[in-house]
Amino acid sequence: MQPGNIVQKIWNLCNILRGDGITYYQYISELSYILFLKFSQENGTEKLLPFGYRWSDLVKHDDDGLLEFYQKMLTHLGEAAKSKTVREIYAFPTTVFSHSENLRAVINGVASIEWHEVGEDNFGDIYSGLIAKSQDARSGAGQYFTPRAVVDVMVKVTKPEAGDIVQDPAVGSGGFLVAADQMVKNSAAHAVREDKSTFYQGVEIEKNTRRICLMNVLLHDLNADIIFGDALTADGEGLESADLILANPPFGAKAGSRRSLRRDIRYPGANKQLAFLQHIYGNLKQGGRAAVLLPDNVLFEDGVGKLVRQELMESCILHTVLRLPNGIFSGAGVKTNVLFFGKPKDASKRTQSIWFYDLRSNMPSFGKSNPLRAEYFEEFVELFGSDPREGVGRNERDDAPRWRCMTSEQIIARGTNLDWTWLRDDSGDPEDNMNDPDEIVAAITGHLRAALDEIETLSQELEDAPESEAAE
Repeated sequence: MQPGNIVQKIWNLCNILRGDGITYYQYISELSYILFLKFSQENGTEKLLPFGYRWSDLVKHDDDGLLEFYQKMLTHLGEAAKSKTVREIYAFPTTVFSHSENLRAVINGVASIEWHEVGEDNFGDIYSGLIAKSQDARSGAGQYFTPRAVVDVMVKVTKPEAGDIVQDPAVGSGGFLVAADQMVKNSAAHAVREDKSTFYQGVEIEKNTRRICLMNVLLHDLNADIIFGDALTADGEGLESADLILANPPFGAKAGSRRSLRRDIRYPGANKQLAFLQHIYGNLKQGGRAAVLLPDNVLFEDGVGKLVRQELMESCILHTVLRLPNGIFSGAGVKTNVLFFGKPKDASKRTQSIWFYDLRSNMPSFGKSNPLRAEYFEEFVELFGSDPREGVGRNERDDAPRWRCMTSEQIIARGTNLDWTWLRDDSGDPEDNMNDPDEIVAAITGHLRAALDEIETLSQELEDAPESEAAE
């Protein structure tokens, strides 16, 4: 049985739970508990689990008292498993099952799959497929997952290498780390550099999302440390300086958090994307590189935004801005870009010019019926070239109207505003062409959330301002 067929079969089991009001995202978190037990039996890692609390014990338990045993099992695994990662997967477990009948149906559904036909290397792919399903379902969990095509292009052009320290300070389910590891393992150089282990680090603030990430990196056999907490606070002090940082920081304001930002984030403010950007360029090694996905306001926002862009251009070589199409983040209500930059080994080097690729103007409407695919990035990858650190050796091409360059002097003359367009966009508003009811609802919800984020940011800025300044 192909991994894709298994993903669909497992996913179909969620219909059993929807009647109890369980969201798709909760379902994936619950599956992490159940699938790990089954995968451990299949791939020979069951020795990490204590006797009496393994897959076979769950399957053979009587229906009477099954839910109570399952709850006890989760708690015991979180306390007594030999592996720290396993204990963290089951830490503070909260099951969404409220009826033994539903739990039994899911267990039987997982047990009925022909697992002997699945190779050990495919367990991670199956789990990644389930994560993708949960993202496509738009469960309303308040998180906006990076489309796979965007993850892949960010990883492809930044070229993760064996021996790198690869980091994501807002790691989510671990998509960037897994994609980077797959590229490292598929590279020709990997075979001759087996002595150089790539190390992955991530930080995740939400418990269930971290649980999913732990499961994801474990099944893909990554040498990884996934920190529970907020990378912008003291929680991020355990992060090492990185060779490569890949990230899609969460959208919105600080959401009312009163925890202090780290002292090395020089320009505090209510806009947490600007704080994440400071963390990222500050945590790069000399010679390191980064790709970070950010909303449009980071490109033009005055005040702290301008100061952060100036520091980025002075401390790093910001060489590329990729303007992403509208509508790729369902319900988010924001326009986004990817910034590519490197920290030169020669600390005297500065940003000299920035290349812009406009993949937003005159593009189709993307959504469930027309997903963003890798082929849309083929020209960008070709024009980006082979240098992910300084972006040298590029040429403007007459047959590439989406690709333009601006010098640092021109950008400074614009007030360090990076929100630059030169193409006339005749495509209109992509939302005008929406027909799918789910996409229409998601778009409306996204606009409401974006408005609330702006109100929250303004409120936070006013609250943080000195009384004399606020009274003016």
